[in-house]
Amino acid sequence: MSKIAQTLKGKVEGAGQDGLIAFKGIPFAAPPLGELRWAPPENPEAWSGVRQASEFGAAAHQNPIPLDILPAFTIGERMDEDCLYLNVWTPGLDGAARPVMVWIHGGAFVLGSGAQSIYDGATLANRGDVVVVTINYRLGPLGFLNLSEATGGRIPSTGNEGLLDQIKGLEWVRDNIAAFGGDAGNVTIFGESAGGMSVGCLMALPQARGLFHKAIPQSGACHTAQPLERSQEVTRRVLDKLGVEGGDVAALRAVTPEQFLRVQAALSVPGVEDSAIGTMPFQPCVDGTILKQLPIESVRAGSAAGVPVLVGSTRDEWKLFGAADPSVFALDAEGAVARIGSKLGAAQAKDLFQVYRDAREARGEVATPTEVWFAIETDRVFRIPALRLIEAQRSNGSPAFSYLFTWASPSLGGLLGSCHALELGFVFGTIDSSGARDFSGGGPAADLLQRRIQDAWLAFARSGDPSSADLSWPAYTEQRETMVLGDPVALENAPRDAETRAWEGIESLGTL
Repeated sequence: MSKIAQTLKGKVEGAGQDGLIAFKGIPFAAPPLGELRWAPPENPEAWSGVRQASEFGAAAHQNPIPLDILPAFTIGERMDEDCLYLNVWTPGLDGAARPVMVWIHGGAFVLGSGAQSIYDGATLANRGDVVVVTINYRLGPLGFLNLSEATGGRIPSTGNEGLLDQIKGLEWVRDNIAAFGGDAGNVTIFGESAGGMSVGCLMALPQARGLFHKAIPQSGACHTAQPLERSQEVTRRVLDKLGVEGGDVAALRAVTPEQFLRVQAALSVPGVEDSAIGTMPFQPCVDGTILKQLPIESVRAGSAAGVPVLVGSTRDEWKLFGAADPSVFALDAEGAVARIGSKLGAAQAKDLFQVYRDAREARGEVATPTEVWFAIETDRVFRIPALRLIEAQRSNGSPAFSYLFTWASPSLGGLLGSCHALELGFVFGTIDSSGARDFSGGGPAADLLQRRIQDAWLAFARSGDPSSADLSWPAYTEQRETMVLGDPVALENAPRDAETRAWEGIESLGTL
């Protein structure tokens, strides 16, 4: 079987992997260096001969992951500003026009790459006879820093260059994927956390329209994009810590990635919140040019009409972040209400706390102030934005499907519950990869859940409906049909309904 594919810029040679052909480190944009730092991505240069594509390209510069319980998320490849590469797993270079699944990694817009072992595309590609693509994008201050105002337009970056990288990757898929056995007319984008939030942003962007046909935002939806004023404050903080004046463009271009990483670390201290810039200072920006409004508003207005969505979250998202904030385990009711109030206001905080505590007690769940805080933050940032996206797409006549992932991690003696990122190994079929089993858990029930989730994601990528041979999954209606993905897998109408209804009328969602 030939392992050489012809792209618009030249030939690439992949390598065999598990009965597939894997192509790694294909450039989809020019290196964003020099004058292209903070610029929209440009086309890569063509090459002659056959380019070897058996090793991953460089990852974007990033600080080490702060949680050592996630070894499957380790960045093993080198890091470089020249990081705009993608990877393809395909069953064959045979013109079979297979469904294409394009993965956008998470990591708070400061971490991650398409090469992390948890995202290996081989199992999905094999199981579903699909083409899997994973992409990199610029991170942190190099991908999400608005410099336009600070530099008087001399560096006209919007703070959304990382999103533009993702669009460039999708353009590469449109133009080249047929040569890899894929169908450019049947592309599903999927991502988790910052990747899910990126999917939500892409659903709002006119530039991305037509580049994908289905969307799976996991643990992230359409509410995460900071206002221009906050983005400008982040820029001021960055320049101050660098000791660089905004007008000194030469000095800005001379700042090393390592210097940016030190500034990034100083602005994003785990467990410490700055009300002026939040806990995630580098993220998409409602700049008025690329993102004209919060993505959910564009989606409600029909920006992604006709795009089926499969949307959900994990039951205990926020417990992963509790590991970085030990003080949360000492919360009393007053302290929990104060934390909630800092996000939503005192009156709403008291009401929410009471609703959540009563609902948890009624279900026989632990209802300590700490557990109530975790549940409210999980819903404020992840579950309720997911439901708002589902409702927006449904109102536009687009098929929408809901899930709630409830499998619990055995890590730290079960402390993490069904935490953020836990579903990833089940989606990719990598719960047995190096270091993943301790986080994901194992055994026959885990293996069954892994197969069912993969089959649902693959069915959705093929047809826009996640129903599979052994799982009937109805679309979301007024009954709020939700597939609960745990042990067992079961369809529920309006799970955690008391908590869901408590958010009616509250719009302060998704902010970090």
